[in-house]
Amino acid sequence: MQMQNNLTTQTHQAEQTTCCIVGSGPAGAVLALLLARQGIPVLLLEEHMDFDRDFRGDTVHPSVMEIMDQLGLADRLLAIEHTQIDALPVQTAGGTVTLADFHRLKTKFPYIAMIPQVHFLEFITAEAKRYPNFRLVMGARVEKLIIEDGYVHGVQYRGLDGWHEVRAVLTVAADGRFSRVRKLADFEPVKTAPPMDVLWFRLPLKAGDPKESSGRLAAGHILVILNRADYWQVGYVIPKGGYQKIRAAGMETLRKEFADLLPEWADRIATLKEWKQISVLSVESSRLRRWYRPGLLLIGDAAH
Repeated sequence: MQMQNNLTTQTHQAEQTTCCIVGSGPAGAVLALLLARQGIPVLLLEEHMDFDRDFRGDTVHPSVMEIMDQLGLADRLLAIEHTQIDALPVQTAGGTVTLADFHRLKTKFPYIAMIPQVHFLEFITAEAKRYPNFRLVMGARVEKLIIEDGYVHGVQYRGLDGWHEVRAVLTVAADGRFSRVRKLADFEPVKTAPPMDVLWFRLPLKAGDPKESSGRLAAGHILVILNRADYWQVGYVIPKGGYQKIRAAGMETLRKEFADLLPEWADRIATLKEWKQISVLSVESSRLRRWYRPGLLLIGDAAH
């Protein structure tokens, strides 16, 4: 244990790079790839040890596929096992309404590709690793910005082997809606909160099930049902902050609500037995009035 403490307090020699990107989500990873392809030295820092998160944004939209196609990566990306949403029918008491029909888009990719984000990020970073001027560091938690005369010159981060300092011409914050870099840079986001949260969970997919994703609207409740090839990913929209009330009512009450909306899936809904099977997404939105300062740029959810 003492050895581990010694390792984590060790300070390494400062590293120089042109661009240091904090956060290897889609925005940070794709930016790193674009810079690497141009021969620009880039260091990508990711706090976690892997990209695997449950119920992350797995939707790859037509506009993103167009970018992948321009980079010559679309075919290989689509070779990853995925499902596609061509349209989104919603069942209501009055019949079925088509909420979205992507066939009408004038694009080579008239659909949403449901690609697990872990595989998308692994694909993008593997492509970036083909370039010698790119480096990815996992398990790197940024703790401090290096600010001199009002200019951001890089970051200090804690890695598995101690403290590191990175000096960069440009530092990019791509570390998500709860951005640590944004806070360190004293940016105050303008927050808004749509009046809803979403409960995400999995239900078994059976032989003979329809392939299409869909929605269900009834009695003031909304369900989103997404085909994930080997299971159904279901989103249940609830009032903002309503999860604790739902949990207090008990799992049996929640299963009954689901069964009322999906009576034909009552046997599958019975597989929900523990609260740990349900992931709560707090729907929030924020934006910055200004998303840069000298030496620092904020992108993706860190900026909006």
